[in-house]
Amino acid sequence: MGDTDRAVVVRRPGEVAMVDVPREPLPAGGLRIETLFSGLSAGTELTWVKGTNPYLTSSWDPQLGLFRPDVPGQGYPVTQMGYMEVGRVVDSDSPAYAVGQRVAMAYGHKTAHSADPTAEHIVSLPEGLDSTLGVYVAHMGPICANGLLHAAADVTRGEVHALGDGVRGRTLLVTGAGVVGLLTALFAQQHGAAAVAVADRTPARLAAAAGLGLLTLDETACDVAATVKSLWRHGPADHGADVAFQCRGQAASLATALRALRPQGTVIDLAFYQAGADEVRLGEEFHHNGLGVRCAQIGRVPRGLAHLWDRRRLSAETLTLLADRGNDIRTHLVTDVVPLEEAPAFLVDLAERRRHTISAVFTVSADDG
Repeated sequence: MGDTDRAVVVRRPGEVAMVDVPREPLPAGGLRIETLFSGLSAGTELTWVKGTNPYLTSSWDPQLGLFRPDVPGQGYPVTQMGYMEVGRVVDSDSPAYAVGQRVAMAYGHKTAHSADPTAEHIVSLPEGLDSTLGVYVAHMGPICANGLLHAAADVTRGEVHALGDGVRGRTLLVTGAGVVGLLTALFAQQHGAAAVAVADRTPARLAAAAGLGLLTLDETACDVAATVKSLWRHGPADHGADVAFQCRGQAASLATALRALRPQGTVIDLAFYQAGADEVRLGEEFHHNGLGVRCAQIGRVPRGLAHLWDRRRLSAETLTLLADRGNDIRTHLVTDVVPLEEAPAFLVDLAERRRHTISAVFTVSADDG
């Protein structure tokens, strides 16, 4: 076992396993990380378990920015999933990282990783931060912070110097109370939004949103758009949210977000869709209210802002949020803490809807820091 590690692999739809994988060599100037915790991004990762990920049927051409159905997609087994890891440095060939230091990275559900600091995003965790919360620092938190950055770019049409430039003093709707939606809502609160409402239909998620002090809208009990427009009136024939953050990978949620906007409002879309979008009626509110949809994808910051914003700065914003609201996030978002060896069964149960989670964290090594 000295020359292997353990990793989660999807062998085929519905079949997930823990397997031994060859240990990666330590690169020059690199560091060896022993995983402490690995967070689950269920919306993305379950697409591999269910067989609905678009990469399975086509290939992404990064130069053209197109999915190519004429080129074979990624097949099974899927050998790397996950992008929310916290680990401890156990060997280092870099003066920037000391043995014993805790870091956040995105390298997948496995027991250890050999990292190259020149090529990978590595964030040192501050003393006192709960290591469990560190799973949000390298990737998930920046995803949500990037949503606010896109909202700011939509408002300023130029440089953005503060994450709150697009939400400060404004009314906001968040559709979807999963981990992306709830972290995005907390970011908006932190950066001065006048009001934040969160819409969902799942009781556990609505309870988590309420526990975080957010206004909740139960989609099974009200027309979210009509409710929002009755709450937020800006003037004659001008009702609704200034901006909506769409955080659930369902076309019906995008339709709700569009319906709830005030005229000329914008949906900032953080969702990952894998099906059609018949519910999105572009001839209705989208057309008559002059609305916009802006995709906030973590692969890029808004055009023209790369000299001011990068993933490191978005990670720093995440650490600030965790410093302010860490206890609340630990209480209401982290709903499952599961040993990594049990991850395969857990993933299949989620895919088969036998259980529900808001944010699950897999434990690997004992954390004494």
